[in-house]
Amino acid sequence: MSKIGVSLKIDVTKIEKERLHKGAKGTYLDATVFLDLSEKDKYGQSGMIAQSVSKEERDSGVKGAILGNGTIFYAEGIDMPRDGAAQQPAATHPSGAVTDDLVEDSIPF
Repeated sequence: MSKIGVSLKIDVTKIEKERLHKGAKGTYLDATVFLDLSEKDKYGQSGMIAQSVSKEERDSGVKGAILGNGTIFYAEGIDMPRDGAAQQPAATHPSGAVTDDLVEDSIPF
């Protein structure tokens, strides 16, 4: 089984409040994450997160607002995306998981 860890940064000021909906346990926003598993962009990001839109809206050309970006910080069983600028190979953790050098250096333990 493959697993990935994704860190998301969301600009909450871009959320269209009318798209929030009440559920049984809270208030929710439907969002979609687009990830590139083969390469990171020039900012080191793996993809973006956007507000979801209905099928009817998509069919009429409406696109959800881009709320932020995502970075794959952990991968097991798949190759990590490479930085668009550096194109460095990913490091392998002793457990066998493929990790990003930057993440390894930032973990305090």
